[in-house]
Amino acid sequence: MKKIVLLILSVLILVPSMLKAQTAGWTETSEEKQERMAWWTHDRFGMFVHWGLYSLAARHEWVKMYERMDNESYQKYFDHFNPDLYDPAEWARKAKEAGMKYVVLTAKHHEGFCLFDSEFTDYKATNAPIGRDLIKEYVEALRAEGLKVGFYYSLIDWHHPHYTVDRIHPQRAGSDKEYKAINKDRDMDIYREYLHNQVRELMTNYGEIDILWLDYSFPGKHGKDHEDWDSEKLMNMVRNLQPGIIINDRLDLKDVPGGWDFTTPEQFKVSKWPTVDGEKIPWETCQTFSGSWGYFRDEHTWKNTRQLLVLLIESVSKGGNLLLNVGPTGRGNFDYRANKALASMGEWMKINSRSIYGCTQAPEEFEVPDNCLLTYNPEKNRLYIHLLEYPLQNFRLPGYSGKVEYAQFLHDASEIRFTKPVGHWAREELPEGDLNVVLPVNKPNEEIPVIELFLK
Repeated sequence: MKKIVLLILSVLILVPSMLKAQTAGWTETSEEKQERMAWWTHDRFGMFVHWGLYSLAARHEWVKMYERMDNESYQKYFDHFNPDLYDPAEWARKAKEAGMKYVVLTAKHHEGFCLFDSEFTDYKATNAPIGRDLIKEYVEALRAEGLKVGFYYSLIDWHHPHYTVDRIHPQRAGSDKEYKAINKDRDMDIYREYLHNQVRELMTNYGEIDILWLDYSFPGKHGKDHEDWDSEKLMNMVRNLQPGIIINDRLDLKDVPGGWDFTTPEQFKVSKWPTVDGEKIPWETCQTFSGSWGYFRDEHTWKNTRQLLVLLIESVSKGGNLLLNVGPTGRGNFDYRANKALASMGEWMKINSRSIYGCTQAPEEFEVPDNCLLTYNPEKNRLYIHLLEYPLQNFRLPGYSGKVEYAQFLHDASEIRFTKPVGHWAREELPEGDLNVVLPVNKPNEEIPVIELFLK
């Protein structure tokens, strides 16, 4: 009897430790989290891809909601979805040539259409005219190019019959009474099980996945929060199936340990490195080339190369990443404007990526010169000065005297000399502690030239 009691006690002691091991993502130390995310904070630059049936409408990925379409009127896009030019190997090559290190693709967006072969729905690419598992091909193409693999999965679903109508649904109502009536035959429990089953498929059927974007919660009246998704259970499942995965912050679990890995400012630049309780946190801004995530034929507010590079540099200068979006066409290829933007960024990154990869915010002791952005590589102890406006010969570095061993342009490794200010009538004395470097009169043939400082 005594042996039986001891056996039971040992089991009771072991079970909690076993459970803890299964949910290691929730209990990891800050050092363990930093190690898990090290590749992501090093690589800094990724591609977002929003692609689905809305690419045929070609007027915004929220077209179903904006135009209040029902499933029947939206069906024409499913019936004609046949992206015959889809070549994920080309996507991966273009991402890599642009200097991007990871890609996140919409496995399912809010419209509910799945690019993958899910056993839990007929509303998927394998049943559309294309008749293929587009996610499987995407994963294989990224791995062939050495890129990290990311999935986006929409918590929201405007197609599923049991997803309850809310304030951002195409069939949204005008009053509490109307919402009650329209939702009387919908069962969120059924949809929640569907959601969990599909995320499990994505985490199980495609090998190791590096990033998961779950999007998004909107608490409040006629909204949805962590209870609607059963977010803690969902997160627990994902972390058990993919222990090394990195997950965004849109499950409404900001106050739950392990409930998110990085925060996601969307379509705006932060003024400083985001913090929680005074501690700097991992962050990534997601941005579009234009004003739409999905393919929008007639959208014309496309950013130029300089704007895109500043987005990237400024994100890194504040300790963050940039996830830059492409919306492929209904035939599966990239719009010519996206190709042009990717190629132009790639030209700059080919020469200047050393100021991006492995870099972060500069130490506070280094003042940012006028019209510049700074990034810093702590491993190599190098400071990078990005010249947004090119100076005229004399370039003063405030407080840098005695801190710099050597200076060069990054694009060609040509030396930049430290001198007193030059010029026929240059009699101005440098303030104590400042350093003057002399630049060539002609700006280098770079959109944004970079000075590399080897620090002492």
